[in-house]
Amino acid sequence: MVGVWPDNRHQAAVLRLLRDGGPRSRAELVDAVGLSRSKLSVDIDRLIERGLVDTVGPAASRGGRRSSLVQIAEATRFLGIDIGATTLDLAVTDGEMRVLARVTEHTDLRRGPAAVISQALELVNKLRADTGTTRFTGAGVGVPGPVSFREGVPVSPPFMPGWHRFPLRETLATELGCPVLVDNDVNIMALGEMHAGIARTFDDFLFVKIGAGIGCGIVAGGQVYRGATGSAGDIGHTSVDPHGPICVCGNTGCLEAFFGGAALTRDALVAARSGRSPHLADRLREAGAVTPVDVSTAATDGDPYAMGLVRDGARRVGQVLAGLVSFFNPGLVVIGGGVAGMGHALLAEIRAVVYRKSLPLATGDMPIALSEMGDQAGLVGAARLISDHVFTG
Repeated sequence: MVGVWPDNRHQAAVLRLLRDGGPRSRAELVDAVGLSRSKLSVDIDRLIERGLVDTVGPAASRGGRRSSLVQIAEATRFLGIDIGATTLDLAVTDGEMRVLARVTEHTDLRRGPAAVISQALELVNKLRADTGTTRFTGAGVGVPGPVSFREGVPVSPPFMPGWHRFPLRETLATELGCPVLVDNDVNIMALGEMHAGIARTFDDFLFVKIGAGIGCGIVAGGQVYRGATGSAGDIGHTSVDPHGPICVCGNTGCLEAFFGGAALTRDALVAARSGRSPHLADRLREAGAVTPVDVSTAATDGDPYAMGLVRDGARRVGQVLAGLVSFFNPGLVVIGGGVAGMGHALLAEIRAVVYRKSLPLATGDMPIALSEMGDQAGLVGAARLISDHVFTG
């Protein structure tokens, strides 16, 4: 299917409908696309000829001659690559974005793009073998830093030394032999949430990732908003205290410098060494290190100092979000990412600040909820990203 595209917008609409809603009868597609039965039949037959869709038997009768069911071609395979600060996460999906196989491995982005891409391609080969995939219809890639979406290159990513303007899209397209798109990781997580998460019924929402970094995916009118150059939503580098710690970006008092993964690790280590957190001190003795996960566990177990770290960080996130909510007026805010594993203590504090500080008209019917997709949001979103591109007439 490499290089096979829909001929026009009606064929593209059929593919997107089948991707999002599963198999449909020809009669249902006529109603949804708005073409006459004869015209749409020509388009569907063309999609079948080109291997983009399959017929799967007769549909339920609506009176008269029974229509046939149509689905995305069984051979359709998308590849999702979610490059994290410390992990490579890859998955193969079918045409409806269902994950068929997945593999995760530790990585170190400081080794540079050549080494990390080589590692990723080894994992791709494993997925090919596990799923019997010979060709990918397309691949979507997320990276933990700013991306020029038009060019498919990272731009000065703080966690990725040596990656600035590396031709990631073109390199992977050559290696994989299929179309590739590259985006910021929080944008692909927002897409995943929109496709299969709690944001499925929302056209305007914010997805906030709190992990090694902090970012915000902005979905407006059912589309990811990336801004003029691709840096929209980079809220981690919003200053929340001009006298705060130095951030990896070089500025002072950024949100990420208080509550990103590195900041939590820093504060947890201080608390463990000083004995202010007995739980973290025990963890440091046992493991020789402490992590944001340890902070989450300590807070859940009632450790006062760890609970304070969570509340303080969540309060700062809430302050930034309050301004965004008043400005953008989303229908929903979703909280995800590794640090979101701190759960309802984190969520309660964010909610309290946003609902108190944002305009009442903006928050009256706006839920703030934890993502239910966990670490699968980025993989589904990466597949959704490239499928939007392939399924365009």
